Amino acid sequence: MFAIIKTGGKQIKVQKDDEIFIELLNEDENTKVTFNEVLMIDDKIGAPFIKGATVTGTIIKNGKDKKIRVIRYHSKKNIRKVYGHRQPYTKIKIDAISTGASATKKVTTQVPEASE
Repeated sequence: MFAIIKTGGKQIKVQKDDEIFIELLNEDENTKVTFNEVLMIDDKIGAPFIKGATVTGTIIKNGKDKKIRVIRYHSKKNIRKVYGHRQPYTKIKIDAISTGASATKKVTTQVPEASE
């Protein structure tokens, strides 16, 4: 069973026991978190979210990614700037995916035949 959740402005596909990296959450380690914005579970699609569906997980750690260096350079102008950035993240282990009662199934549309 898999689910697609929305968090931090991104959509992430998760399964039970997955470890995912998301935007930083202001929570401590070993804290349970619940994601209510579930877009899809297996073949059930929400409009836009599945009502009552939740994905729960445990925060493993908060940290920062490797530093990236951005260099700004203008030739013949003696302009050289170096910027650095470390993106903060939260690492989460997915514990459970629960479905909602009123999920809609994916429906394929059929074209009606023309009768003469």
